[in-house]
Amino acid sequence: MNNPKIKRREEIISCFHDGQTIVIGGQAGANLPYRLIECIVDSGAKDLTIYSIDSGELDRGIGRLIHAGAVAKMITTHIGTNPETAALLAEGKIEIEFNPMGSYIERLRCGGTGLGGVLTKTGLGTEVESRREIIRCNGEDYLLEPALRGDIAITRARRADPLGNLAYRGTGTASHPIAAMAADLSIVECDHFCDLGEISPDEVRVPGMFIDMILI
Repeated sequence: MNNPKIKRREEIISCFHDGQTIVIGGQAGANLPYRLIECIVDSGAKDLTIYSIDSGELDRGIGRLIHAGAVAKMITTHIGTNPETAALLAEGKIEIEFNPMGSYIERLRCGGTGLGGVLTKTGLGTEVESRREIIRCNGEDYLLEPALRGDIAITRARRADPLGNLAYRGTGTASHPIAAMAADLSIVECDHFCDLGEISPDEVRVPGMFIDMILI
């Protein structure tokens, strides 16, 4: 098949390098891009910054990257499902920036849509104020949460077509549509690779213009 978006595993592995910021879609093991995570592990890339909802489980999913010592920093909402991440944080061997779930998702959404950030009241009056700018708007104070955008996004879709249009199913959707748009290079793995036209326009959650590579 002569489709420039379809890549062999070896080609995808070569995309990952030390020091990159990688956005990973999924949540609590729900349809994580396991094969793409293994591509990162096999690339040997280190000193990575990871944006993800959680840090996976012990040596599983995103936890594979933690266990491999590939992650220097995470921007996430919690690490409670992975005791290894918590231990590394306590030892000062990994940097974690915690975000409320809503703030994290909206920061990614801003990164994918070209916005500079989002104003939110969540975190006012807490230590979060020390690392955020306070904006006065309509007589009220808000924290400015800056947009998040990565070098590479890895996500998973239920279906993909040759143009890279993506469709999802149920809770497997997770954060994938937002994460897929929030990076300079967007790579997706799919459960089913469809012919053009099999995904109806109403089912498309991520248009193909956002997708650069497909691992099938």
